[in-house]
Amino acid sequence: MIKYLGSKRTLIPLLLEVMGPADGRTVLDVFSGTARVAHALKAAGFAVRANDHNAYAYRLAQTYVEADDTWAPAAHKLVAEFNRLPGQEGYFTATYCRGARYLHPKNGARVDAIRRAIADKALPPLLEAVCLTALIEAADRVDSTCGVQMAFLKKWAKRAHNDLELRVPALLPRAAAGPGFAHRQEALDFVRAHPADVAYLDPPYNQHSYLGNYHVWETLAAQDEPAVYGIAHKRVDVKTRKSPFNRKTTFRGAFEELVAAVRAPTLVVSFSDEGYLDRAALEDILSRRGRVSVVATDYKRYVGAQIGIHNLKGEKVGRVSHLRNTEYVFVVESGAASRRAAPAGVTGAGAGPVAG
Repeated sequence: MIKYLGSKRTLIPLLLEVMGPADGRTVLDVFSGTARVAHALKAAGFAVRANDHNAYAYRLAQTYVEADDTWAPAAHKLVAEFNRLPGQEGYFTATYCRGARYLHPKNGARVDAIRRAIADKALPPLLEAVCLTALIEAADRVDSTCGVQMAFLKKWAKRAHNDLELRVPALLPRAAAGPGFAHRQEALDFVRAHPADVAYLDPPYNQHSYLGNYHVWETLAAQDEPAVYGIAHKRVDVKTRKSPFNRKTTFRGAFEELVAAVRAPTLVVSFSDEGYLDRAALEDILSRRGRVSVVATDYKRYVGAQIGIHNLKGEKVGRVSHLRNTEYVFVVESGAASRRAAPAGVTGAGAGPVAG
């Protein structure tokens, strides 16, 4: 899995606990991102529908949710073939390795050659997604960033000199509850179209745009050659593909509408105390659906906070106020679901201190 701002990797055990056993149930992952959570839910036996409006997230969900391990033999053969290809510089190298410095040019040339080879083969959609995921993850392992693509490092990272090597993603067998599916829709359209037993919401909750932070992977996944702008060489559509969840003035309205539209008796929401809404506001919105329980955990802040504040010359110019934050997991149950006992460590809304 790629390095990711807001990754819920450490929250997965808690999320699985609060959702309970799969028991043939269907779960929606409405903002699937790298598909870490969706992949874990599939492994736990849920029938998963994963959704995200970004192309890279859609490709990852196709791989980790919709594709099953039956694609593994073909994927191994193709990955071995792609790993033997010599580099051939093209758009990717010129844009992201020479115009910008996200990858070393020797690896950029390999990326160019492999992405052309994938396109030329006209593979079945799921097999193509598996190959693109292998390429995205291989590029991530040799990049020269601090974990996001808002900027690249002034000097090449040590890993950037390593040779790009594709690996077959960890494909899972079909879940006991049924097949998984990947979708690329706006969140509101997705929840309106797909009823489920459980819906998981992990919305963007501050100004950081995932498209802006991972625009290089978006280009790999989309297999296009967009015009770019600025020192960071972002895709021009970063300027136009805006989410209401990334703006303080529109977040609450968008979140309220989304929560009201979910067609599932159980709703699980993860949210940071650095987000646009505080705990009380979240409980107010969520309680309109049913009984709310919450658990809070101490969480390491994103990589930029760990590195510190620097100016455009790479000089450290300020001190970060804090390196930890609180991550809330809310469980909302309506109807018959509200009569289930809350999982261990989860307290009712307004019931005093939360478990950490």
